[in-house]
Amino acid sequence: MALELQGHLGASSVSSLLAGLMHGASAVFVVKDGNGTACIMANFSAAFLTNYDTNSGFKNVTFDLPSDAVVLNSSSCGKDNASGPSLVVAFGRGHTLTLTFARNATRYRVQLMRFVYNLSDAQIFPNASSKEVKTVESVTDIKADINKTYRCVSSDQIHMSNVTVTLHDATIQAYLSSNSFSKEETRCEQDRPSPTPTPPVTPHPSPSPTPESPSVNKYNVSGTNGTCLLATMGLQLNITYENRDNMTVTRVFNINPNKTRVNGSCTAQLVTLELRDEDVTLLVFHFGMNATSSQFFLQEIQLDMTLPDARDPTFKAANSSLRALQATIGNSYRCNAEERLRVTEALSVNVFRVWVQAFQVEGDKFGSVEECQLDENNMMIPIAVGGALAGLVLIVLIAYLIGRKRSHAGYQTI
Repeated sequence: MALELQGHLGASSVSSLLAGLMHGASAVFVVKDGNGTACIMANFSAAFLTNYDTNSGFKNVTFDLPSDAVVLNSSSCGKDNASGPSLVVAFGRGHTLTLTFARNATRYRVQLMRFVYNLSDAQIFPNASSKEVKTVESVTDIKADINKTYRCVSSDQIHMSNVTVTLHDATIQAYLSSNSFSKEETRCEQDRPSPTPTPPVTPHPSPSPTPESPSVNKYNVSGTNGTCLLATMGLQLNITYENRDNMTVTRVFNINPNKTRVNGSCTAQLVTLELRDEDVTLLVFHFGMNATSSQFFLQEIQLDMTLPDARDPTFKAANSSLRALQATIGNSYRCNAEERLRVTEALSVNVFRVWVQAFQVEGDKFGSVEECQLDENNMMIPIAVGGALAGLVLIVLIAYLIGRKRSHAGYQTI
């Protein structure tokens, strides 16, 4: 395998294991095989948005892929069917952005994007309380026809847990047939003109049969200071999308605990639960806290998954403005009733028999319980019915006693 940097405007090249990316109009990443044939070419700029913990609280940070970024020799043209081609770009003190490709008979795509970042890099993460190396990843919607270049002038955001990568002015091609970009292009959805609205009536959503309630499972997330999340709940996804026949359909997916991989992380102000199963590429729950009111709450849900029958099989949804499953820090939140959490118009998450506690978890046991409003309302119904029945019985009894007294008053003593 050989890696080199080629200029669009000149014939210069660097034949070495490392090559840099010069932004603008002058350079492109190239990954070559042992015969000197290019298998990946890419030219793009990238911006990163993430957050991290400091001694004075949580901090957001943005930074760009610098001009001295390099291609690592861990980049590869793949090995037959064992692995696909991959481009690994490194910068700063141990940060890497990896694009891993896959293909079928007609199309190729960036199957997975992975970002590894080092919190000990004080230039990007000043005053970080942790020096850990973090890894996040996500599927993408970057795809093109075989022997065509993927082209996207518009910004394309890829959400990976607490990191958002924004690609600008991207030109990417894998599985090349020559050592240059193809003149034929597959444009991204963002670049395509919006279709002219047509008068036909939009089909109504066609709901699929609702499966049984999901199994309730216990989820734990632990960090260096012990358990930061304790939860039991059943999870169900409600997804609305257009299928290949351009019909709007709604499908329901239960999260199967027996086939689910669980990960997570703990910081002073953010607790993350990550779930992956046979249907879901990544389902993320972010719990935040309000130090002023001393409460924790579910603040964000992210979902990445593949829908094989969809017009666009890659389904992604996220909402970072939630305020659900809320309780006092040190206490737990419990709700036996089904709760429907609306993430976007296309996604809702149904939560069954939830019992959750974030941040302060003592002895791996739930703290004092704060019941949800739904359960309190459900408890009020039998109380109200019982009170009404008791009142009715009392009225009947009083009426009976009054009637009996009047009947006795009608007799005269002889």
